[in-house]
Amino acid sequence: MHLASAFLMATDTRLFRTEKDPLGDFRVPADALYGVQTARALENFGISGRHIHPLFITTYAEVKKAAALANRDTGGLPAEIADAMVRAADEIVAGRWADQFRLDVFQAGAGTSYNMNLNEVIANRALELIGAERGDYERIDPNDKVNKSQSTNDTMPTTMRITAVRLARALDDALTDLAAALDEKAGEFASVRKAARTHLHDATPITLGEEFAAYAAIVRRAADRVSAIEPALLEVPLGGTAVGNGVNATDEYRARVVYHCARITGLAVHAGVNRVALTQSLGDFVALSGALRAAAIELSKMANDFRILNSGPHTGLAEIELAALQPGSSIMPGKVNPAVAEMLNMTCFHVRGLDAAIAMSAEAGQLELNVMMPYVAYALFESLDLLAAAVRTFDEKCVRLIRASRERCAEFAERSVGLAALHNDELGFMGAADLANQAVESGKTVDELLAERD
Repeated sequence: MHLASAFLMATDTRLFRTEKDPLGDFRVPADALYGVQTARALENFGISGRHIHPLFITTYAEVKKAAALANRDTGGLPAEIADAMVRAADEIVAGRWADQFRLDVFQAGAGTSYNMNLNEVIANRALELIGAERGDYERIDPNDKVNKSQSTNDTMPTTMRITAVRLARALDDALTDLAAALDEKAGEFASVRKAARTHLHDATPITLGEEFAAYAAIVRRAADRVSAIEPALLEVPLGGTAVGNGVNATDEYRARVVYHCARITGLAVHAGVNRVALTQSLGDFVALSGALRAAAIELSKMANDFRILNSGPHTGLAEIELAALQPGSSIMPGKVNPAVAEMLNMTCFHVRGLDAAIAMSAEAGQLELNVMMPYVAYALFESLDLLAAAVRTFDEKCVRLIRASRERCAEFAERSVGLAALHNDELGFMGAADLANQAVESGKTVDELLAERD
């Protein structure tokens, strides 16, 4: 057995094995599939208790599977070893060994700990599958075998890109469903005439249906911005290794690994035109985060509008009725708040804060690598996941349950001073302005004043 797994020792009734890395010997729990570098990261970075999105681990295992197959194809790995690594990766993709991936999201730069976590778990599980012991790295070494022809610096951004595409598709689906729900309400409210408002003051008439159709169009445009980033994200630096120029990887391997990655993930993954650029730049992630920021702004504005339109019930607009999902006060009986719209506001604020941090992280990269990738991965995936969940909840528990207060809308439509603008052509602007002023001063409606003139 290799010195990296020379012996087992007992301390406090726990078994450990000793593994060796370039820094020296380090103890690893004997029952762990991970190895020395993961163990060091777990000890060094107990910062937040937050963990990366599980889809990231699944996708990283798929990238490792693609690398194993490419190395088998090119003769870089014996078939028995490569096949065992593929089986180990498949188990991770299937959800096994999730407890072996618990690194804190705030960690050393670039994502080396994530990469080595995958390398070590796949190596040790593959060893078991060929009948060897965990830690027997002379047979399957995490660096020399599992990480062959790779670097953190090409596998990490590749994994981030694929994960981001998958989560962005889920968000796009949620936004598309929300737009459909808003369109359905637009049809339901098509005949509900009401007062429009600009500057929070009376404006020309509109229907509630027109307002909701506008919200649907806005959400659909936001979804389009998110999906528009996908082609750029599917251009990957895989095969570029440390700095993008492919040191320690052959041309044949580079072609095969991208081919296998596309086949395994079912996505149109393709080799980057300039892998050096893709290794150092996080611009595509910034663009996706920017699209999320834009969506969050639009969604939050809509939530604000709903809260205003729902205000009351007797001292506000009360033009729409949101579903009563929970009591709104611990002291005021009967109070019901626009809870789901408030939730959406807060989620959108959080997404916008994460976007600012992503932008600063992307800027903080130096020369051929951006070491802030672990944080960008965490923040971007959280934004995508949270926004999708918030949108689905807003769709199901707010929009689909909205009812129009038809009498209230009709009352405001009748009393709106903005009706004066409908008479610009016959009275001229100044004449219509005089009509509006009379309505304000007298408290009468525009129609009542016009009737008096006849």
